[in-house]
Amino acid sequence: MKKMLTAGLAAMVLVLGAVTAAAPGNAAPPSSPVPGQILVKFRDNSAAAGVLGQHGLTDGPAIGSTGAHLITVPAGRELQLVAALGRSSAVEYAEPDELVTAATADPYFDRQYALQNTGQSFTNTDGTVTVAAGTTDADVDAVEAWNVTMGTGVRVAIIDSGVAVNHEDISSKVVDRANFSDTQILAPEDYDQYGHGTHVAGIVAATADNSLGVAGVCPGCSILDAKVLNSSGSGSSSGIAKGIDWAVGKGAKVINMSLGQRVSSRTLEAAVNNAWNQGVVIVAAAGNAGTQAQVYPGAYLNVIAVAATDNNDAKASFSTYGKWVDVAAPGVRVYSTLPTYTSVLGTQNKLSPGYDILSGTSMASPIVAATAALVWSTPSGTSNASVRAKVESSADPITGTGSYWAHGRVNACKAVGAAGC
Repeated sequence: MKKMLTAGLAAMVLVLGAVTAAAPGNAAPPSSPVPGQILVKFRDNSAAAGVLGQHGLTDGPAIGSTGAHLITVPAGRELQLVAALGRSSAVEYAEPDELVTAATADPYFDRQYALQNTGQSFTNTDGTVTVAAGTTDADVDAVEAWNVTMGTGVRVAIIDSGVAVNHEDISSKVVDRANFSDTQILAPEDYDQYGHGTHVAGIVAATADNSLGVAGVCPGCSILDAKVLNSSGSGSSSGIAKGIDWAVGKGAKVINMSLGQRVSSRTLEAAVNNAWNQGVVIVAAAGNAGTQAQVYPGAYLNVIAVAATDNNDAKASFSTYGKWVDVAAPGVRVYSTLPTYTSVLGTQNKLSPGYDILSGTSMASPIVAATAALVWSTPSGTSNASVRAKVESSADPITGTGSYWAHGRVNACKAVGAAGC
């Protein structure tokens, strides 16, 4: 008898409230001031003490040869004080000390807090907040990791609902495909009518700095697309096992499975163990039940099980947890690629075609898989055991480590041995 898998068990209980999605906003980006400081340039520095004193402020150090001074202000009042000081005739200009992020040509990169969290928020054109302000550096430090490696050529197998054909930001990264689902491929959109696999693939390997969409955690990686879930997000243990074996044969260094089942399968476990014995790192979602109940394949010994955190480094309310879970990664409101055509998830959650937000341990798992892929292209990439050890041992010990998960929230920068993490 087949054991039916759904993306909803380990990765996609999204319709139960774990998903939030909204259309991309087109409004001008708001100011993102560094908390507690502004920049002021006076026409005559002798007037500085008097003008600043009117607002309960004191003068601060000069900013190099610019003539501007760095003024300490109460956090949260930066823009208010910039406006007030700017009205003084003694002030040449006053401006926020803006947060600066790494240069990227990907227009939605600022929405990817998982890669680089500056405490940002952003809004839609209707004024609604899509992602509330988070905590600076509650991220996996992917940008810093790219100073060491972008994982070029490392193959990551996405065992999922397929990867959309002809998507501008991810389809070119797919080097091979195979269908192990009960879906008959009659048209290009049949490769991912559900939409889940395309989102997962973008998190792993969307092309960076191409003036399109988003960036993956491992933007140099290649994708092996093993379609095992149909247009309803369902599949079978046998299909997953076939997908794993196919991926190993195609040279996968990492396998990501953002899916799961409540009952263990000896066949599935054997496929996982065979992949591990042939040198592959296997990563899987821990589940979205909000309990400690084990989900498979995540709970197998040779799999890295991944819980989900939010943009404040807190455990996602929906995330499965427990000492059997190995690591955590951002999984709340993760921005990534989606099919450009109408998909099931897109319709269910009113998502924008092309790019949008999904939540779940489905989204956390590929972040870890991509981190493992980055490690493969460093001196630590000598074996799957050494890669797994590096990913786990370098994780940041955030709140919940030791109880919600064993090792912490992954840190790609530390995992690849980059400086300045």
